[in-house]
Parts: sequence; C-alpha cells; structure tokens
Amino acid sequence: MLLVMDVGNTNTVLGLYRLGDGNSTDAAVTELVANWRITTPAKQTVDEFGVLLRNLFGLRGLEIGVVDGIAVSSVVPPLDSTLRQVCEVYFHVKPLFIEPGVKTGLPVLTDNPTEVGADRIVNCVAAFERFGGPTIVVDMGTATTFDVISKKGEFMGGAIAPGLGISADALFARAARLPRISVKKPLKVIGTGTVDNIQIGLYYGYIGLVDGILERMIAETGPGTKTVATGGLAKLIAEGSKYIGAVDEMLTLTGLRIVYERNLDRHRKRGTVALENKQPHA
Repeated sequence: MLLVMDVGNTNTVLGLYRLGDGNSTDAAVTELVANWRITTPAKQTVDEFGVLLRNLFGLRGLEIGVVDGIAVSSVVPPLDSTLRQVCEVYFHVKPLFIEPGVKTGLPVLTDNPTEVGADRIVNCVAAFERFGGPTIVVDMGTATTFDVISKKGEFMGGAIAPGLGISADALFARAARLPRISVKKPLKVIGTGTVDNIQIGLYYGYIGLVDGILERMIAETGPGTKTVATGGLAKLIAEGSKYIGAVDEMLTLTGLRIVYERNLDRHRKRGTVALENKQPHA
C-alpha cells in the first residue's frame, strides 16, 4: 500500500491507498483505504511521530507493515529530516519527496519553478487529471493559494493570500475587546451582536476575497475555466462562492498518488523503496 503525507504549516493530511496492478487511475483498482488530518508535529521527535502514526493505523485496524511506498509533499523544511527518519525506522521505506527532479508531468512556467510549493504542484497534477484545463485550484489552508493550469496542463502561476484562520487570529490578537470565535456561515448579513458581526465580516469578507481573485483570473484564462477548491475550509467558503465549481478535499492526496506512480519504476530502480535489511522498530 501507498502512504501519502501532505505536511502543511498547521495541519498534516495523510492517506493510505491500495494500488491496483492495472490502470491505477481507475477507481475499480485504486482505493483510498483511510485518511487522517492531524496537527503538524512541529516539535515531536521521530519516535513520538512514529508512535502517533502507529496508533492511527491501529485505530483503523491496520498494520504499518502494509505500507511499501510513501510519498510526501512538505512546506515545512525543518521537518523533512524527521519525516525521512520516521519513514525509514517505522515503515522501513525510503520516501519519495516531491521536490525538484521528481517527474510530475506538470511543466512549471514561473520565474523560479523551485519556489513553488510541493502541495501546489500535486494539487495541479490532480486537478488537471480530473478536470483538464484551464483550471484554477484554490487551496484553503494556513494560506490560501490560487493556482492556474493552462489548457495544455502547464502551471502558469497564481496568487497567495492570508488564510481565513490567520485573518481571524489577527483580528483577535490586535483588537483587545473582540473575542476569539469559530468561523462559520452566519445566519444573517446585518449583525446585531459582536460575535455575529465578526462572523459576518470574516465569512463574507473572505468569500469576497476568493471571488474577487477568481473573477479576475477567469477573465484572463477564459470563460471555460474550471475551478476546484480543497483544504480544510473549502466546503464552508464554496457554499457562498459564485465561482468555485467543485470541492475535492482529497485533491492533494490524489496528486501525491499520481506523482508517486509516475516515478515508481525509477524510484524502485534506485533501490529506495524498501529497506529490507532493517529490523522492525521496537
């Protein structure tokens, strides 16, 4: 089985795929067996993170020994060494990190392609596989990214905005009399209390940000442009958006699977899949 990990600044999303022997893009032979969302383990040791993963598997009735491939997209470089060690010590597998030199099938036509985050690359790979192009991917995480894919399947560029959570935290931190609130769709647009005033401003203000950027991007890419949102807040914002056409919460995991499969033969030839000579970790 294939374990995929999308490591973000706030959350880490994991998925476990059972891959078929045939055309692995066919749902009949490829299955997402389990998925998890956890807080990114910024300060955990290799053993602490390894135990956490083993417990997550155990709660689903799974053994970590079923994993024979791992693909990782990470935007937290200080964690990469820890992640590599976890993969090797607990899973006896050398992971495939999405980084320069990895075959993605997605030409990156930006000023400096190495600056583009791995999560943005795999999102676009999955979106083009599903929707074709032109397509815009909106990923709502710690930051909200807008990524534009051309009709030919090229990464054209995009935009980055502060995430909704950051906006809410900044309001609470900078305004002494305003309370911290949960972000949700408000029942009305004209608030009569402090809490609903804040919820209205955050929710509809953020929809305005998302739709404002999408409207201008679609004006450049053409009226046939598809749009897909992913990330923890994608469903919430998509409910009120005029321009988000689809929500796919598993988009990043799907992209990681696709990129792994495109590199599978080369990855195995280099002898980096299984660490057969290591004994199981106690």
